Amino acid sequence: MKYNIRGENIEVTPAIRDHVERKLSKLERYFDQEIDADVHVNLKVYNNKQKIEVTIPMTHLVLRAEEAHEDLYAATDLVVDKLERQIRKHKTKVNRKLRERDAVKYVFRGVEEESAATVVQDEEDELEVVRNKRFDLKPMDSEEAILQMNMLGHSFFVFTNAETNATNVVYRRKDGRYGLIEPN
Repeated sequence: MKYNIRGENIEVTPAIRDHVERKLSKLERYFDQEIDADVHVNLKVYNNKQKIEVTIPMTHLVLRAEEAHEDLYAATDLVVDKLERQIRKHKTKVNRKLRERDAVKYVFRGVEEESAATVVQDEEDELEVVRNKRFDLKPMDSEEAILQMNMLGHSFFVFTNAETNATNVVYRRKDGRYGLIEPN
């Protein structure tokens, strides 16, 4: 893994960089191959709180977690714990399905962050696209898409349905359950 560590209102000292890299390198034990991913780490300081945000975009998975604490080292430990929980949850659910289909044993290699264009209404009641992202749609079932959506922390997720080969969208409903949008 390659580490990109940035600091906002904090100088990233060699000690901080070393601690963050050492803690995050523990995640490599969950993968059967060496992963070639850029680990994006944002360190922020505001109102006596230290915040760390970690994003690891990979081919079929995006791991993302953030944590705030009074101590940066404690926040780093907490964010690594969150990432480990995400990996274990994803590994047990998705790999169980893959093993049932006699597929590859481990799927952990990477997914680019998936998001649709964000639309914001400006002061003059005109719609303006403020961000545009492009991404490849990975064939998967709706359960795996829901897992990906939850790991990204989004309220919706666009994917290619592996059974129908059509573009679908899963979303989180206000009642906490999930919905699926399919084309006719």
